[in-house]
Amino acid sequence: MKQYTRAWVSAACLLGLLFSVNPVAAATTNEIETVFNWAENNYPELFPEHRTTQMIDPWAFRFYPSTGIYTGIKNDEVYVLGGPWGADSPTFIATLPSLLSQIQGTGGNGSVPACDSTAELPQGMVITQNGNVVNITTNGQCIVLPNSPENTNFCEPLAPPQPTGISVLSTVNTTSFQTTGITIDLPGFPNPLDTFAQDTSSCIINAQEDADNLVVNSNICFDVTNQFSSLPSVPGISINPPITVSTVSSSTSQRVPDCFATAASFITDAYTGETWINVNGSFVPSTDLGSGF
Repeated sequence: MKQYTRAWVSAACLLGLLFSVNPVAAATTNEIETVFNWAENNYPELFPEHRTTQMIDPWAFRFYPSTGIYTGIKNDEVYVLGGPWGADSPTFIATLPSLLSQIQGTGGNGSVPACDSTAELPQGMVITQNGNVVNITTNGQCIVLPNSPENTNFCEPLAPPQPTGISVLSTVNTTSFQTTGITIDLPGFPNPLDTFAQDTSSCIINAQEDADNLVVNSNICFDVTNQFSSLPSVPGISINPPITVSTVSSSTSQRVPDCFATAASFITDAYTGETWINVNGSFVPSTDLGSGF
């Protein structure tokens, strides 16, 4: 029984770490996304609607059907095709470093307004924002999840320079949750994998005003083989690498009078950094729960 208990706790805590990222707490965009977003924001007559970045090695590109224009990046070079540039061959615009320098010089960094722009995304993850909608995707690929716990918050909320007095409740609806490479069957214990297929909610105190009415769509897949390699070998847990975890979810946010009057799973103060966990209906400071997890 001790083996079963230890195995269940290990699996639950590890998965809790992997999915502690709250979609409303959405991340920064990479250099490619910065250029594409900047183009959409500054030249809507050419790139009139937000498009998702596509990856076909060695190209990263977006296509705009209404104008027939492609914009693409290959080997740190930016190209366009179609529209005023013609459809015969790609037209070179600038090197990626040069264009990024110009963008930063004008203040139009193309970043995601709902997210802090200081963290780095895992290779292969893309986060974009159009109006009040944030999209998080790994473009159909299962990417390797960083081992460092501090890198699991892929879209940290911006810390306000002073208290805002705004509380925002985010409800996450998970429409798809799938795992491969691991089976957990521990008699007498619930399967910790099942908890991540359920809807959850969180609340942010002193949120930025643009966090209200935010919609975050997420379609991501992680390769967590490295993280599960340290799990003890016990009856009830069967591992057959590679181990992947994929989710499709959507979250919506709305302003509330008081986070502590909600049924959120946890509460975060964006200004102070304090967090509270909902334990049997009561919010307990995370510092009181110790470091067991």
